[in-house]
Amino acid sequence: MYFKSICRRNPDTQKLDGYYRIVESYRNNTGRVCHRTILNVGFLEDDLSAIQLNLIARKLTDLFEQKTSIFPESDSLVNKWVTEFWSRIVKGNRLDLTLYNKDSRMIDADTISHNNLREIGAEWMCYNTWLQLDIDKVLLDNGFSESDVQLAQTQIISRAVYPGSELATSKWIKENSAITELTGYDLAKINKDRLYKSALKLNTLQKELEQHLSIRTNELFDIQDKIVFYDLTNTYFEGEKRNSAMAKFGRSKEKRSDCRLVVLALVVNIYGFIKHSSIHEGNFSDSQGLDKVIESLDKTTGSIKPLIVLDAGIATKQNLALIRNKGYHYLCVSRTKLKNYKFDTNSLVTHLETKSKKKVILKKILTEDNTDYCLEINSQMKALKERGMLSQFEERFEAELEKIKTSIHKKGGVKLADKVNQRIGRAKQKYPSAQGRYHIELSYDIHNKIVVEMSWSLNAQKEKQANQNLGIYFIRTSMDMNDEVMVWNVYNTIREIESTFRTLKTDLDLRPIYHKKDESTIAHLNLGLLAYWLVNTIRCQLKTQGINNCWTEIVRIGNTQKVITTSGYNKAGEEIKVRKCSEPEQKFKTLLEALNIKKRPFVKLKSVVHKPKLKKPQLSIRELISSA
Repeated sequence: MYFKSICRRNPDTQKLDGYYRIVESYRNNTGRVCHRTILNVGFLEDDLSAIQLNLIARKLTDLFEQKTSIFPESDSLVNKWVTEFWSRIVKGNRLDLTLYNKDSRMIDADTISHNNLREIGAEWMCYNTWLQLDIDKVLLDNGFSESDVQLAQTQIISRAVYPGSELATSKWIKENSAITELTGYDLAKINKDRLYKSALKLNTLQKELEQHLSIRTNELFDIQDKIVFYDLTNTYFEGEKRNSAMAKFGRSKEKRSDCRLVVLALVVNIYGFIKHSSIHEGNFSDSQGLDKVIESLDKTTGSIKPLIVLDAGIATKQNLALIRNKGYHYLCVSRTKLKNYKFDTNSLVTHLETKSKKKVILKKILTEDNTDYCLEINSQMKALKERGMLSQFEERFEAELEKIKTSIHKKGGVKLADKVNQRIGRAKQKYPSAQGRYHIELSYDIHNKIVVEMSWSLNAQKEKQANQNLGIYFIRTSMDMNDEVMVWNVYNTIREIESTFRTLKTDLDLRPIYHKKDESTIAHLNLGLLAYWLVNTIRCQLKTQGINNCWTEIVRIGNTQKVITTSGYNKAGEEIKVRKCSEPEQKFKTLLEALNIKKRPFVKLKSVVHKPKLKKPQLSIRELISSA
């Protein structure tokens, strides 16, 4: 309880004076804060200070809740008014005085039941991150209504916690999650059609949201975008997508060449935050579209010209020249293994050991073809990987040759010389990296034009040369560098964009795509990117506290916190309902403390449903005239 006052003319003194009411606040069934007048106090005879009024309100609340103060009140004026106001409240039956009686508060244990159990922990983390990123402002400034913002909150947070189709998401919101209790959106209005429309509407603000979030995360983490990474990935469709302008056949990263694809291009900084995103057709080449990326970087990074780290597929001569002409520097892996180079005698050979205890040797080299700073990298781990791949391709190539040989000696098999040579050619085409090291001999029956014998051998010199080059690749940069280790470390941060793609595809379910329309496909991908902003913000904040869990594990821990409605009957036969959040488990409590988030969204929800007020009927002009 507390006092509210307005200025009125006192009829006794004919002067303007304070007219007081005792009021309480509560939340109605929609969560809106409402006020209810308990007692019209009127004009006070005594001149009470603000401190005394607060003491009176506190004492009245204690009397209502049947609490006893340890220290008695010494102010006689306060005690006088507490006694008078309380007697007026009791006499006027202004409060339900049985609410805090022992009989009302004691519940029969046999009647206790629990229902409406919902997950709220992971949603609570994402909701606080949404507020941190101040996404509401962008939406409201661009014509979103309050209800549209609440639905967008609900949908994006749901995508982060439970990625799925619009139909699956609507079921999850209605049956599993308490997300609408945080965002305030009406649960009864949730359905797949509203979620579809919301995703399409959010997609219209893709550039505005991306630019805002780029600036906002830089402010939150005090980031200066001195290094960015550019790479492309693709995701495949389930379905034929014959009428789609975007779904095309191409080289699938997931080895799904049987499906049509769509390409996602991203630029991220060293913390994994997106600086640019674009969606292209499935046959879009890695080396295309860099000019538009640089134009976008000019808008998001401003006067800062970051170092652009590229993968080998993008680092064509034209693209590297374009980067330099725009005033940027680059660092990339050379598309081909350099030849005719020599080691720089003025630089030391650097030996490193990776986290997996594998050796890496760095050597600065000099070439006549270009003026870039170049490093030869000899990686033990890469050598092991390439040796395994080499052995695998050799085994598969020999298995193909063995099939051809078996067919030659088999009754009814392929023996004609032309056909045998065609089969050998197809095997070579299938395994181009292995076939060059083999020498194949065929014995012919000239009269019948058939092959009677086939043999092959591995060229020892070529095999030795191939093994010597295993694990060796070259890094080049346009920057004038003097530290080989720094170049190596900068290049290795490209794993951040690989982590981004892994989170998007696996944790946020960007693959596969089931949508039929191209606009729905783009909206689906954009929704995943918006959810990624929440995910990466949370993960970056946790990393600063030494917590490096993946997002799936963070959600699993967050889902241990629930919200539940407990009901039971007291001795008076009245049903008492309380909705409360569970205490977080220790692991989740650690996450909340690291994120500086309250351990529970709410302790207890109290709701009061009032009868609707009667409104005067609105008469039409014709009715007013006829009544006159």
